[in-house]
Amino acid sequence: MRAFLVVLDSVGIGAAPDAHEYGDTGANTLANLAEAVKGISLPVLERLGLGCIPPILPEGKAIAGVEAVAQPEASFGAMQEVSRGKDTTTGHWEMAGIELENGFHLFPPGPPSFPPELIQEFESRTGRPVIGNKAASGTVIIEELGEQHIEDGAWIAYTSADSVLQIAAHEEVIPLEELYGGCEIAREICNRYTVGRVIARPFVGRPGAFKRTGDRRDFSYPLPEPTILDKLKEAGIPVATIGKLDDIFAGCGIDKSYHVKNNKDAIDIILRLAGDSSQGLFFANLIDFDMLYGHRRDPAGYAGALENTDRFLAQMLPLLGTDDLLILTADHGNDPTFKGTDHCREFVPLLVYRPGQPGRPLGIRKGFFDIAQSLSSFFGIERMARGKSFI
Repeated sequence: MRAFLVVLDSVGIGAAPDAHEYGDTGANTLANLAEAVKGISLPVLERLGLGCIPPILPEGKAIAGVEAVAQPEASFGAMQEVSRGKDTTTGHWEMAGIELENGFHLFPPGPPSFPPELIQEFESRTGRPVIGNKAASGTVIIEELGEQHIEDGAWIAYTSADSVLQIAAHEEVIPLEELYGGCEIAREICNRYTVGRVIARPFVGRPGAFKRTGDRRDFSYPLPEPTILDKLKEAGIPVATIGKLDDIFAGCGIDKSYHVKNNKDAIDIILRLAGDSSQGLFFANLIDFDMLYGHRRDPAGYAGALENTDRFLAQMLPLLGTDDLLILTADHGNDPTFKGTDHCREFVPLLVYRPGQPGRPLGIRKGFFDIAQSLSSFFGIERMARGKSFI
């Protein structure tokens, strides 16, 4: 048996009921970007039932170019996150069965954003000073402080609306291994503050032409309890991750990791695995939507990435057999037409495809952990503590 869980990173489908608490009223990643580009062509996702999801939402907005088909090939619904937060770690952990009732710690926009004792310990242990120390767009802050960083060798530290401490460094000033080592120190310090992620952000180039590389690394807060990945591994069912998920889950419950840096490489691996006889859970994250287009508020680029993904699905679906399961969803929103540069608190789409089985409405699921429960049902292992199976 095989299950493919593919997360379209940040592809939200409308503001969640509590979006106002996050300043996200009116956000709708899919509908707003489709409107901005005057319609988007997603024939495979349309056939699966993507266009059937907005009508079931309380304030659903049609996706321009994507119709609601009469007989979708996949079961369709939406999921509402119940954990506090709208970040990558919270979303993925909830899918895997965890609920974070209090959420991760958020730093203020600043400056300064980080507590002085945190910065003092980090500087003391790494032997380098810190500049930045505020909320900022990653591409903007390296342009602002990159030249100073080159001159004095300081870490560029910044945060966002998510629970994160990001550390940027030019690869010719601070080598990658030193950057990763610094992030491991920051991760240890940040555990006291319940910070979701520490992220290494290497870049190259010269002033006026800096460019972030693909060697980003995420250092996640320790998992508070076992996930569906751990449960499957304990049951002898192989678990493979594709993308950045080995970082998000700190390697826990993972037999094989394909740590790739972009959608293209992730898609190549998914297609290869779908085409061979590998068994178990294949958990993939397609990061480009969020990293390249959502945060940079680029609706045209976002739309192009979605259309590429639709073409990938046209290749993947014929490789699946009657015993296989494909789940398509997202971890949060990141509306490229919305204010700011941060994630959005949104419903996420849910499409569940089983070859030869007709689609049916799944409604609005309260909790991403319905995915973990459904995977436990699909593989026939012990039930998870939370969630209702849609299998």
